[in-house]
Amino acid sequence: MAGQPTLLLFLPFLLLFPLAASHNITTMLAKFSDFSTFSDLLTRTQVASDINSRKTITVLAVNNDAMSSASGQPTDALKKILSLHVVLDYYDGDKIHKLPNRSAILTTLFQSSGVASDRSGFLNVTDMDDGQVSLGSAVPGSSLDANFVKVLETQPYNISVLQISSVIVPPGLSDGAAPKASPAPSKSAAPSLAPSGAAASPASNATSPSADSSNATSPSADSSNATSPSADSPTSGAPATSPAEAMAVDGTPAGAPSDVADGPAGDSSAADGLTVGGGAAAAMGFALLGCLWMS
Repeated sequence: MAGQPTLLLFLPFLLLFPLAASHNITTMLAKFSDFSTFSDLLTRTQVASDINSRKTITVLAVNNDAMSSASGQPTDALKKILSLHVVLDYYDGDKIHKLPNRSAILTTLFQSSGVASDRSGFLNVTDMDDGQVSLGSAVPGSSLDANFVKVLETQPYNISVLQISSVIVPPGLSDGAAPKASPAPSKSAAPSLAPSGAAASPASNATSPSADSSNATSPSADSSNATSPSADSPTSGAPATSPAEAMAVDGTPAGAPSDVADGPAGDSSAADGLTVGGGAAAAMGFALLGCLWMS
C-alpha cells in the first residue's frame, strides 16, 4: 500500500513523456528509402529537431530525385529551404483537397525563424481546376511549381507527412552566394599626373640643343636666358658681345665657343676637334722649345 502513493505521484510524468516524444520525423521517413536524402538533410540542418519538438504540423517531403536540385546548397540556405517545407498546421489528404475558396496561405517554420522577409516564409496552396493541388512561395509573382503527390504517413492532428513533386524555393533564396562586390572607385590621384607631365615637357625642350637651334631664325625666349658665352671665356678685358649683336647670317652666334648649347651638333664637334688639335700643337711646341733651351 505504501508504494501506491509514490506510483500515483509519478503517473502524470509517465503520461506526459510519451506525448512529448510522440513522433520522430527521421524514424517516419526511414520507412521510405526514396526519401533518404530529404531525411539526412533534415538532420544535418537540425530542422528535424524543430519538427520533433512541435505538434500539429505538416511536413512536405521531396524524394531523392527532386531533392538533388537543392542538395548542393550551403547549410544555411538549405535550412531556410527545408524550414519552408514544414507547415505550422495539420493537413492530410482530405483537408488539402477541401481548402476554403480553393486556396490558402500557409505559415511555415521558416516564417517563425524571424529571418524571412517579403512573405518568403509563407506558402500559397491552390486547388487547381483540373483537381491538382499546387503549391509555391507566397512572394508576389512566384509560380506554383510543386504539386501534391500523395500522403506518406499521418498521426491525426499531430503530424502529417505529404509528398510533393519538387522543392519550393522562394525568390532570392535560390543560392547562398554573397552579393557581388561593387567595383572599386578609380584613384583620384590619376588626373593629377597629367598636369605634372605637361609641365615637364617645356623644360625638356628647353634643355635640348637641337630643338631650339634647328628652326630658329632669331634668338628665342629660352636662348636669351641661357648662359652667355662670355661667362665661360677667359677675362681678357674684351667686351662681352650679346647674342643679338653677334648673330651671323645662318643664325649661329659669331665667335661662339665650342660648348654653345644652341649650336648645331655637327659644327660643335668640328670646333671641339680644332680646339683640341690646336692645344696639342701648342703643347708640343713648348716642349720642343724647352728641350732646345736645356740643351
